[in-house]
Amino acid sequence: MDNEEIGKLHRRIERELLDSYDEELELELDDRRLDDVAPCEPLPCPLQEKRRRHRYFQELLRLQGELVKLQDWVATTRHRVVILFEGRDAAGKGGVIKRITQRLNPRVCRVVALPAPNDRERTQWYFQRYVTHLPAAGEMVLFDRSWYNRAGVERVMGFCTDDEYEEFFRSVPEFERMLVRSGIQLIKYWFSITDEEQHFRFLSRIHDSLKQWKLSPMDLESRARWERYTVAKEIMLERTHIPEAPWWIVNADDKKSARLNCIHHLLERIPYTEIQRPPIQLPARVRNPEYTRQPVPAEMFVPEWFR
Repeated sequence: MDNEEIGKLHRRIERELLDSYDEELELELDDRRLDDVAPCEPLPCPLQEKRRRHRYFQELLRLQGELVKLQDWVATTRHRVVILFEGRDAAGKGGVIKRITQRLNPRVCRVVALPAPNDRERTQWYFQRYVTHLPAAGEMVLFDRSWYNRAGVERVMGFCTDDEYEEFFRSVPEFERMLVRSGIQLIKYWFSITDEEQHFRFLSRIHDSLKQWKLSPMDLESRARWERYTVAKEIMLERTHIPEAPWWIVNADDKKSARLNCIHHLLERIPYTEIQRPPIQLPARVRNPEYTRQPVPAEMFVPEWFR
């Protein structure tokens, strides 16, 4: 590498470290002034990057406020929403799902991330194990990978036969049209990253002990089969991009931009309005003079190692 390439790599590594730092910072934003956030980074940071981070936090908080309104509207109107998140390994699906659900009620908005099917599930109708997780009235369900596993990893890794693969493409448009006819709003996102960006993110995970768990043997194998995954993705998009449930592509090389763009787009897809509610009043504490609090045995308390 020449000096210019080394400099670019150092800047990318610094940005990746800042992004990890910001993940922990986001949940604290309610308790601190937003103006104090940008200077609080563990690495030297150019003024332009500080301003960009400030804009990111500001817009994320605004969008999460809108997501709370959306959640309230979904629960009140008994709307049903299914959102699919697909893409290559390390494309950022989990990151945007985390930001969507970060401040929402898990009873209204829940995430489904299914493991590989067991022996019994392999003998069922292919869509059966996904159907059990579909939303009831007033619920949003986010699928972190979905029935499109068959068009991607199963196809590339040889986990399904050619006949099963073709049957999937015959069935999935009708399956999704059936969901839409039943009143479920179905939104499908594909997170797109470049070969170079995935390579960088894999290396970042390999060298970060807190993130190594994100790398599975299947993820590592996907690097060797990049072009086969590309072909499978192109076929999938071509054969399942239907008017009732179109695909939406998220450019995801920049994590922060991808999160904000996806959430903004999601909010535009659902015709929610703010639900007006009466002011909340906290009732007075009722005290009973005959009540005596019973002492708790000392051995039941968790030891206070840190104070």
